This record gives sequence, structure tokens and C-alpha cells, in this order.
Amino acid sequence: MNIKRTIITMCTVITAALQAAGTLSPVNSGQKPAEIVSHDVVVTINNGFAQTEVNQQFKNINDTTMEAIYSFPVPQSASLADCQVQIGEQTMDGEVVAKDKAKQVYEEEKNAGNNAGVADKNGYQDFSFRIANLAPQDTARITFTYYQPLPVDTGVCRYQYPLEEGNTDDVGALSFWERNDKPTGKTTVRVILRSAWPVTAVRVPQGNVTTEQADLASGTADITYELPEGLTKDFVFYYSLANNLPGRLEVIPFKRSGEDGTFMMVLTPGIDLKPITNGADYVFVLDKSGSMGGGKIQTLAKGVAQTIQKMNVNDRFRIITFNQSANDITGGYIPASPENVQKAVAMLNNVTADGCTNIYDGLKAALTKLDDDRVTSLVIVTDGVANTGEVNPQAFAKLMSRNDIRVFGFLMGNSCNWPLMRTICDVSGGFYDAVSNDDDIIGKIMLAKSKITSEALHDVKVSINGIKTYDVTKDCVKKLYRGQQLVMFGRYKDHGDATVTMKTRISGEDKTYTCKMTFPEQDEDNPELERMFAIAQIEMHEDMVNQGLENQTENTDFVRSIGLKYQIVTDETSLVMLTDAQHAKHAIDRNNQKRVQAERTAQAQRKTQPIKNYRVDAPKPQSPAPTNSPAPTSHHSNGMFQYHAPHISHGGGAMDVWTVVIIATMGAVAARYRKQNQ
Repeated sequence: MNIKRTIITMCTVITAALQAAGTLSPVNSGQKPAEIVSHDVVVTINNGFAQTEVNQQFKNINDTTMEAIYSFPVPQSASLADCQVQIGEQTMDGEVVAKDKAKQVYEEEKNAGNNAGVADKNGYQDFSFRIANLAPQDTARITFTYYQPLPVDTGVCRYQYPLEEGNTDDVGALSFWERNDKPTGKTTVRVILRSAWPVTAVRVPQGNVTTEQADLASGTADITYELPEGLTKDFVFYYSLANNLPGRLEVIPFKRSGEDGTFMMVLTPGIDLKPITNGADYVFVLDKSGSMGGGKIQTLAKGVAQTIQKMNVNDRFRIITFNQSANDITGGYIPASPENVQKAVAMLNNVTADGCTNIYDGLKAALTKLDDDRVTSLVIVTDGVANTGEVNPQAFAKLMSRNDIRVFGFLMGNSCNWPLMRTICDVSGGFYDAVSNDDDIIGKIMLAKSKITSEALHDVKVSINGIKTYDVTKDCVKKLYRGQQLVMFGRYKDHGDATVTMKTRISGEDKTYTCKMTFPEQDEDNPELERMFAIAQIEMHEDMVNQGLENQTENTDFVRSIGLKYQIVTDETSLVMLTDAQHAKHAIDRNNQKRVQAERTAQAQRKTQPIKNYRVDAPKPQSPAPTNSPAPTSHHSNGMFQYHAPHISHGGGAMDVWTVVIIATMGAVAARYRKQNQ
């Protein structure tokens, strides 16, 4: 009996923002939102992770004292680590405390007429910052910093500074707040790139270069962009690594002498993964809820028509629409003949947009009538989050675990339900990624195409022997796709030599890859790793709750505990910004102050030092992975892989069915955006 192989591409298309990141005030308060005087961002990309420092000035233009509020979308896997507020000569620094204590302290200072600040995380939607008692015409400067891992995908690295709201707020929230997203001065983003590997190109789809210094062959660049749209559009930065880089294992450690260490392990497989060339079935799951009006559903109909016209003669397709319920409008799979294409286009042209969004029913319907003897590709297109029918993540986990499936998640826009997508991908061995309205769409298409049309590594398990490690994330994954890095965080005791082993299956054959490395006794170059480790732990435990493997109450306690230990803003912890005297008054320990000082010291030292390469498997002769050659069987004594790491330049060729699908999807997004801005 053939094993069923189902490819699911989940494109959660959040359309162009109704509102963007900015300052807020209640609509009926009689006050205008604070004026944004300037907004400047410095991004430092350094060997696998990014540091983002945001510096913003805003002014109270009202005649009365106000509570200034600023919000922006939560970046993926971001650890908000530091915030400082300056009003005149007064400086307030942030310390992370339990959320209820932060609220109590902030309200007490606010009611006393004092300046104070607080930063909160509101689920997966946004971070919000509040500053109490900003006097008329006073200007406040707020500076905050967050860290996030930044993996490379098929030789391309992508950084996004999110500004557009994801249009996922409820109607009541949208009508309650008045928002200001237009700085009176300039909005700039400075990108400092420090790569251990040669870079061939950098690209920003939106933004005007004002200053530029770059030595790409050495992996460095320092470029400043001005954003003409202010805070209304995302900033997306790409850089491409050189072709023919080795498959490799990189380990970035952090360890104080006498304490347990933290590590970030990045595995970039150099393995020959064959293309999938047989005929296939395609099931399109299209959102027809009310938000798909305004011409969007017609645009998607045209996209599907173009897609099925590109299919092979042996391919079949099926179309399911959904709002509060699902409807199979083709009545099952039908051959991709010209007659059937015309009939399908006519049916789609008659679809109207109304109702709610029941993603579960759309997926459930799509997972029926699967043929064990054919590869099935499922494409779901929606512009919202699940808001009716089954919305429990555990139900999604149960549904997606019933088949041997491949999920490719493309979350388009900000404030998306990352936890739900992670759950869907974890239980099914899927892959997900972010797509902004301001992305370089053709590049995203090429990256997605190579994964969808190639074999994958199955049942990947990474083990570390010879030294005690614990709290390791992502050491077991169901599938790893072409060009995808495996990013793991963990802790280790003592120091010394260790052996790293990756076991997997390729086309049913077991494979083992190993190398030796040394965990250092002391290495304090990257203290930021501890905060990113904490976020990775929180995400792992959140996924366990979503899959029914952990109790919600236990998880709440865990999130609060780890947030306090590593001083990061979570759903259970907040940053409270106070003067030194106020911190002492409320008996708040200065734990974050110590962390920030250590991080800034390390960052200053790294700037003056050569870029460090953290590859731990010894170099060996490399060769490109031929598409039709057998996998190698001989190995170097300490090299994990024989082939080069996959690169986007290896997967060229004419646009196929997947290219058309994603172009059509983005056409709908662009159409919506143009209409809203006319």
C-alpha cells in the first residue's frame, strides 16, 4: 500500500492594513493621539539573529495632560527586552515584573500625577506602550529593543520590521481607538549587516537609500533607508548569501564561568533531495467570507483559472469555498481539461463574499476524498483568523494528525495567529513563513516552490552526546524541507567535547550525519541568546498546550517564571518604566538593568572585532547536489554533509502552477491595498 503524501499550502492572507502601527487615544476622550515627531530604527543582523532598536519621539499636542499610547505588531519570535523613556531631564528605565504588579505600580504612579510607563504584550497581536501624565506640549522619547532569530532560507535571509496592522482586531476595538500613524518628521531604518559568509546582494522592496557602505564579499553592509510611507507599510530587508556554500552545523554559545551555558544551534543540511515529478491532485480552499468582498474574490477566481490552465494533462483539481461552512463547488476532483476549466471559472465568478471565517471546516472538507496513489496539494487562501465554528487549537491538531501530510504555511500580514499555525505545522511536519504586503513576492515564490516540489527529510532527530544538555527545542521534527534551516536553542552543563548526530529518513532509507564539537567553558560574546532561548521555550510550551500535552494553568506559571528570570515581556509579564527613585520605592530589583548592561558591553565589543564564524563541523571538499544522482555514502571524519547547502539559484526555470497560485493570491492583496488607498 502506498503511503499517502499530501501537500498543504496554507496561505493566510491578511489584506492591506486598515490602520498601521502608531499612537492611540480613545475616540471619545476629547484628545488627539500624540504627534509622532520622528521614528528611527537601527537593525543589527549578526550571525543568525537580529537586534532591533526603535527610537521614537512623540509630543502631546493637546491642551491637557494625556496618557500617551503606542502600539505595533508583534514580530515573529521576538523577545522585547528593554525600554527606556526620557521626558525632559527625567529618564525612566524598564524592569520586567509580573503583569498584575506592573499594572498596580503603573496605576499608582499615574494616579499620583507622576510620569511612568508600562509595556505589555497582547497575545500574538501587538505590543503596547503607555506613558502616564505627559504634559501639554511635552515631548517624550521612547527607545525599545527586541531580539529574534533570523534563519536563512535556501540561501536567502529575510528581516521584517512590522508596521501594518493585520486587520485582525474586532470591530469594537477599531471603533474605540483613534490612531495616528504619520510622523511629522522622517522615518528611517538603518541596517547593519555582519555575516560570517559572503553576501552577493541586498534588497529592500520599499524604501529610499540615503547612506550606504557595503563590502558584501566580506559579509558587511551599513545602509540607511528613509520610508516615504511613514508607519503605514512594513519594512522588509533581504540579503542573499553566496552560492555553493557548504552544508554545515553552526553553534553560537553563551556561558559565564561557573554557570550553565546557553546555545543556539543552526543546522543547514547539504543533502540531495529529489524533485517530485509525478502528476498530482490539487484542492483549492478559498475563503468567501465577508472580508473577501470588494473585488478580491473575483481576483482569486482569475488566479485559480490561470493555475489550472498551467496543469499537466494528468493533473486533477478540486475547489472548495468556505465562510461559516464549506462547499465543494466542483463535486470532487475533476480532470484539468479545457472544458472543466471553463466550468470552474464560471462557478467561481458566481461566488459572492459574505459571512464569517470557518477555517476548520475548509480544512476538514479538503482532507476528504484523498487518493492514496496520488500526491495531493492543498492550497488554502484566507484573509483572516478562525472566528466561527471550531476554533480550539487542539481540534486542529487532531484533524491535521490523521494523515501523513505536508503543510506549507504563508502568513501574510501582521497580527496573525502564529500559535495556531505552529500547531498545524508541528503535528503535520509542516513549514510556515511570514509574507508581508511589502515583500519581494517573486523571491518568496521561488523559495516556496523549491520546498513544495522537492522531497523532504522525514523524522529528523538531533542528539548531543558527551556533555549534558537540557531544555533543547526543535530537536525532533517530522519533516525538514529543501533549503530550510533547523534552529534549536538549549542549555548545557559544564563544558567539553561533544558529538552532534542527526538521524533522518530520505525516500524510506535511514541516514545518519555526525560531527564533533566543543562546548566552551566561557564565552560571553552573545548574552542576547538567553532571551531568545526563553522565547523558544515559551513557544514550545504553548504548542504543547495547543496539542493537549500540557495544562494551561501550568503553562501560565511557566511563562511568568521564565519571563521574570530572563527579563522578557510575555503574556504574563510586563516592562514597567520608572525612575531609579520609583524603582526603589516599589522595591523592584534591577535585574534587567544588569542584563542590558551586559548586552550593550558585548555589542560594543563585537563591533570592534572581526566577524566570527561559528561553524563547528570541519570543512571538507564540497560539490553541488545533482538533481538525479544517488546520495553520497562516504563522509569526512568531522564533516556532516558532502553537498553544498541548497540555494535559490539552483531551482530556476519557468513559473509552474505554484508560482501562479501565489502570484494570484498577492494580486488580490495588492488590489485591496490600492482600493483602500485611492
